[in-house]
Amino acid sequence: MGTELRRQVHNIGRRRAWTIWVVGLAVYTLAVFHRTSLSVAGIIAAERFDITAAQLSTFTVLQLAVYAAMQIPVGVLLDRYGSKRLMLVGLTLMTVGQFWFAFAGTFEAGVAARVMLGCGDAMVFTSLLRLIALWFHVKQAPMITQLTGMIGQLGAVAAATPLAAALARFGWSWSYGLAAGAGVVLGVVLILVVRDSPYTGEVVERIKMRALASTMAEVWGNPGTRLGLWVHFSSQFGPTVFTMLWGYPFLVAQGLEPTLASGLLILMTVTAMVAGPLVGMLTSRVPYHRSTLVLALVTAIAAIWAVVLLWPGPAPLWLLVVMVMVTAVGGPGSMVSFDLARTFHPSERYGRATGMINIGGFTASLLTIGLIGLVLDHLAPGGPATYTLGDFRIAMAVQFPFWALGALQLVRYRRKGLALIDQHPGATQALRSGQAVLPGLSHPADPRPPQRPPRPEDPAD
Repeated sequence: MGTELRRQVHNIGRRRAWTIWVVGLAVYTLAVFHRTSLSVAGIIAAERFDITAAQLSTFTVLQLAVYAAMQIPVGVLLDRYGSKRLMLVGLTLMTVGQFWFAFAGTFEAGVAARVMLGCGDAMVFTSLLRLIALWFHVKQAPMITQLTGMIGQLGAVAAATPLAAALARFGWSWSYGLAAGAGVVLGVVLILVVRDSPYTGEVVERIKMRALASTMAEVWGNPGTRLGLWVHFSSQFGPTVFTMLWGYPFLVAQGLEPTLASGLLILMTVTAMVAGPLVGMLTSRVPYHRSTLVLALVTAIAAIWAVVLLWPGPAPLWLLVVMVMVTAVGGPGSMVSFDLARTFHPSERYGRATGMINIGGFTASLLTIGLIGLVLDHLAPGGPATYTLGDFRIAMAVQFPFWALGALQLVRYRRKGLALIDQHPGATQALRSGQAVLPGLSHPADPRPPQRPPRPEDPAD
């Protein structure tokens, strides 16, 4: 593989960078809306398509399966073609998929539409992360990443109460059709505003196909990639499962009114938005303890769920509120995994590394969502109208093995990651001192810790 010598032509972390980020963020927010648009429409979808709980979960499971399966190909394409092209293709696929879902009349057509939507969704987030990595300074990137996750969750808010109101007022086809139309507008803005990089040359890595397998093996063999994957796996699936499909019916089974249940979904999103900057600040200040922070968070999430599921009778509202808020922090926690990718990989391999990492949480999510549906079908074959609180207690307990596995692997690869860092002179000291980009790893050719360049040129980080 080869790269051209790069030359900076735009300022980093300034007005143009923020404008590009805002446009990319708008596309990501729409992607989150499309991804979670069944959160309050599950029962309506079950009635519209005349399907069981397992079939209903198939919509989300296949969507997430496609998302996860696409991450490595997307990472390769991202490093080869850049963010703008992939975001445009992804936005087009999401728009067509949501239009199709709006007018699908059969279960099979609905599944195909969700698969297309998942395909497009898979191209957006990692593309936006690459834009952040190239357009912002190293110290800015963790906070910008958390802000991305935080503000992007407004898409989940829109997929809760506003979409529920639209479904009640305008019906299925109009509600989903109007949502799809937003992609057309954003596509035009994306074409006009977004640029892949502030540099000429080395915008993408010119990967030769015969070298692809070896470079993929190198990225996967890096323990930092594995650590990031298990960080994402263990922390992301809890809030994803809750907001995408099973949280709303679980809360209704707890005896909450539908409006209050929707309100708790919004509370989960708002909590994640508030927690995001705090997690980003901790991540940037104490990068040595990033994975330990996530491990403590996963332990807290599992503990509060154990209390709720073991509570005799319906859990009190205050306890459900605490559970929702603690679980919500798993979303910002999962973003730490992408900061790990910046530490262990140079920028030209960032797409492949983040693609592999992003598989973790979505694999856990699709498996958990599918297992919950299977358990509910076994316990309540009569369908959604026959679900009881006892059924949901058993079904939602399938999350615990995933938390346990993720925590064990997180500890294992933290040790291996630190061992790799120790092999590079000065890297451990740099990490302990607060540097996230390390000599010998993030910048293999430069033995010195990166310095913030002087303005006005603002050269590369």
